[in-house]
Parts: sequence; structure tokens; C-alpha cells
Amino acid sequence: MIQRLKIPGCCIGGVALQRWGEVRQTVDVDLTVLAPLGTEGLVIDQLLTQFQPRISEARQFAMETRVLLLQSDDYLGIDVSLGAFPYEVRVIERSSHWQVSPYGRIRTCSAEDLVVLKAFANRPQDWIDIERVIVRQGARLDRRLILTELTPLAELKEDPGILQDLQQLLSPDC
Repeated sequence: MIQRLKIPGCCIGGVALQRWGEVRQTVDVDLTVLAPLGTEGLVIDQLLTQFQPRISEARQFAMETRVLLLQSDDYLGIDVSLGAFPYEVRVIERSSHWQVSPYGRIRTCSAEDLVVLKAFANRPQDWIDIERVIVRQGARLDRRLILTELTPLAELKEDPGILQDLQQLLSPDC
């Protein structure tokens, strides 16, 4: 969908979890798209030409929060994060295509970035999802990259407990 518009981006959240963790029902699609500071209005307007807004003041809400709430033609919710920070750029750069036959390809974030994003969100379901990704990916998971990316985010959020909880899950003894 965003590929048609030539906006760099990828799926995060539940769709990426189906690729890297465990299949579970999700009620929307979460995306991160590249929208450098100062260009968000252009990106928002492009997306609004292809999708219906979910709220009446979607453009204004997105300009204030950097989250655009859309819906597909079949009323599936699409939450679009307007990425601009270096970490968000790296998430998009590390993303890759996932063949979902017979539907085609979907671009998702990496397993490592999914873990970082879910740890940063720090909700109970996110920790369950993280554990599933760790179990399914096993030794393929780049634990050093996860901790390198999450450390400054946890500091920014002023929540060192996120790192401690994640290190415990990543421990080979668990």
C-alpha cells in the first residue's frame, strides 16, 4: 500500500509479530513511514489520497502527534507513525519483505526492531509478544543490536526497568 506511494516504511506491531513471533489476532495494521520533520504534511496528504481517515480531524491530529489514523476500504484500522528520528530511519532501513502467499509481499520491521518497539511500549501484551519472538527466533536474534537500540530509548523514557526486564528475557538461562 505505501509502496504505491513510494513512501519508505514498514509494518510493525501485530503483522510483524506474525512473521517473527507467533500468529495472534490483530485488529489493525501498524506502520512506520519516513516523514522527516517539516515534511509530515506532505506525507499525511499523500496517505489521505489513498485511505480514509478514522477520525474527523485526522490531519490535525497527525500533525500534533505524528500518528495518522486511517482505515482501508474494508474498514481495517491503519495506524501510521510518522518516523523522523534516527532510530526510526534505521528501523525502515533494516526492514525486509515477507512473502505472504497468495497475497504478495509485505515489508516488516526486523525481529530485533520488533522487540525494541514492543519493549519501549512496555504494555503487558507486548512482553508476551517479546517472549514469543525470543523463543521462535532463538540464536538468530541479534541480542546486542536490541540492547544497543533500546538503551537510549529507555533512558529517554527514564525507565531503566525496561532494560532490566528485557535482559532477563534475553538471558540464555531463561
